Amino acid sequence: MQTPRTKISEALTLDPPRADLRVKGWVRSARASKNVVFIQINDGSSFSSLQIVVDKAIENFEAIKHLTTGSAVEVVGALIESPAKGQRVELKATSVKIVGKADDKYPLQKKRHGFEFLRSIAHLRVRTNTFGAVFRVRSVLAQEIHNFFQARGFVYVHTPIITASDAEGAGEMFRVSTLDPRDPPRDDKGAIVYDQDFFARPTFLTVSGQLNGEAFALGLSDIYTFGPTFRAENSNTTRHAAEFWMIEPEMAWYDLEDNCDLAEAFVKHLLKAALERCAEDLEFFNKRIDKGLIQRLEHVLNSGFERMSYREAVDKLAGSGRSFEYPVHFGANLQAEHERYLTEELVGRPTFVVDYPKEIKAFYMRRNDDDRTVAAMDLLVPKIGELIGGSQREERLEVLERTITEAGLDLEHYQWYLDTRRYGTAPHAGFGLGFERLVMYVTGMENIRDVIPFPRTPRHCDF
Repeated sequence: MQTPRTKISEALTLDPPRADLRVKGWVRSARASKNVVFIQINDGSSFSSLQIVVDKAIENFEAIKHLTTGSAVEVVGALIESPAKGQRVELKATSVKIVGKADDKYPLQKKRHGFEFLRSIAHLRVRTNTFGAVFRVRSVLAQEIHNFFQARGFVYVHTPIITASDAEGAGEMFRVSTLDPRDPPRDDKGAIVYDQDFFARPTFLTVSGQLNGEAFALGLSDIYTFGPTFRAENSNTTRHAAEFWMIEPEMAWYDLEDNCDLAEAFVKHLLKAALERCAEDLEFFNKRIDKGLIQRLEHVLNSGFERMSYREAVDKLAGSGRSFEYPVHFGANLQAEHERYLTEELVGRPTFVVDYPKEIKAFYMRRNDDDRTVAAMDLLVPKIGELIGGSQREERLEVLERTITEAGLDLEHYQWYLDTRRYGTAPHAGFGLGFERLVMYVTGMENIRDVIPFPRTPRHCDF
């Protein structure tokens, strides 16, 4: 019976000697001499590679001497203590099977490659140190999101990807249609006749699962969604993508303070899990990508999050004596430069800014008693600014109808949403966290294109 495969992450932790260990992976480097070949192989299970030592007694030694970087191999041998510096153990091979030899044109040779180049080979970049680490961290964070909410009794809800409602009221949505774009049916006034479309109405890829999530919270109390969302925003910044993932909890019986408490606990849980479960990968990011990363994450984990009103934040920014690129005044959106000043210099730790002017926030946010502000909250963190955005939702039917109309939206499109206020309305709140922004924060990576496997951005939909 064949010895089962051992993952390299496990092999590196075993105490030698271990006979007949079988590992499989891809060649990171191969160094040959007349009598011995040293091969570094990695299977993606850990940051570190395993050194394979092959001596000339191996039957296919000549073929092994010509192994190329990127080749897939299967190795059986004895795990022994390494006599050389750089690794604790190594595998002394008794057999090496070349499963798939890489062409000489394999683009990931043993040298530094720029991120821009690696985006052009996104189907291969996961084999590099940096991107292997990014996607291991991403995987752990995704799992910990579920762990956090499941431990608190939340129900995981799959909200629709195709929708007829604009949750944000921004209008930047991808249309979904089966009509022939070259010759859609039109009425006598030239307008497209959607009666002949698949859903018999204009439909889009969702920008948020929030509205559907609210409906489920007003029946299940505590729910969360975690899925893909889409924005047809023609933005080429390092923080925007056309397709990204969102975590959106919605909680009945919560007010704004409860919402902030949950968001703080959520962020701290994720950072703690990353520091504990991804230590080797984070050490790499701390050394090569973002010096000071681990210290910053630990600082956030061990800090009490500040809370201040939007008005207080504006007053502090205006009185700072700092010359900002974007002027600060009541009613202005806070920009990244303002958010970073608040968290990095003024407060020195993560900060919730609450109670924003109603004009700069969405229609579903609960109006405060002053009728000038809404019960909104943004969580700002050092280095990147906004990490989470949320609010207490407007539970009063007549107020919600008015805010939808004031936003220039069609009430008819939101009748199902208004039903949740007609039939047993209750106070509730929720927030959204862009998953890619979280991964950027935890890894120190500075471009959203580098923390999602196959990025979708304006004029780019490869792979």
